[in-house]
Order: sequence, then C-alpha cells, then structure tokens
Amino acid sequence: MGLAKLVSALVAAAFVVLLLVVGGWVLLHSAETPAPVSAERESAAPATTAQIPTVRIECVAETCPLVTVRVPGGDVLQYRDMSRGEEVAYYEPELSVVLTDASTVRVTENGVPRRTGEPGTREAFTVRTP
Repeated sequence: MGLAKLVSALVAAAFVVLLLVVGGWVLLHSAETPAPVSAERESAAPATTAQIPTVRIECVAETCPLVTVRVPGGDVLQYRDMSRGEEVAYYEPELSVVLTDASTVRVTENGVPRRTGEPGTREAFTVRTP
C-alpha cells in the first residue's frame, strides 16, 4: 500500500512540473513582439480614414435634459438626460433626434457642427448619412 501512494505522489508531482514547463513555454512565446514596421513600408500603406458619425451629441451644460435618438420606425438608441462633458455618437444611416433644450448640447451632423438652439427651445430633426 505504501508503494502505491509513493508512485501516485511521484506521478502527480511530474504532472505539476510538466504543466509548469508547458505554461512557462507558452507564456514566453506569447510575449514575443513582432518586428517594428519600417518607415518606408508604413508610408506606402494607404491612410485609413476614421468613420464620421451620422450624429454626435455633446452635453455642454451641467445637465442636459432628455435627449432622444432613435432609428426612424425602429430602435430607440438613447432616451435619457446627459451630464456635462458626456458625449455620444451614432453611425446608423438615418436617425431621428429630439432635444428637450437645444441650447444645452453641441450637435455635429456628419462631421458638420449644427447651430446651437435658443435656451429652453425643443428641437426635433432627422439626420441622414450623405
């Protein structure tokens, strides 16, 4: 009985050592970083343009009352108040926007700033991608 326990303990220890060796090998090889891209090759690649959101809304007041953004005839993407500095951007092809107080937010439509509304003015508009 004592010999069986000793063999079992040795097999278990060998298994643990094997796991440590394999784990260490994987860790070392996954940490290798690829060679840096040369400047010549980097400049030859075409510049990728960032996608411009259909609408971007930034809260510029302490609290911006109810801002609603939805896909016409579809999902409501936002229906809530916003806080100063908070911004959201949506990329759907067509969006309906309702601003409870248009003076409290800065809106950009397809990368073009929209004029700021009068204080206390409710605005509703639709934005489409060009």
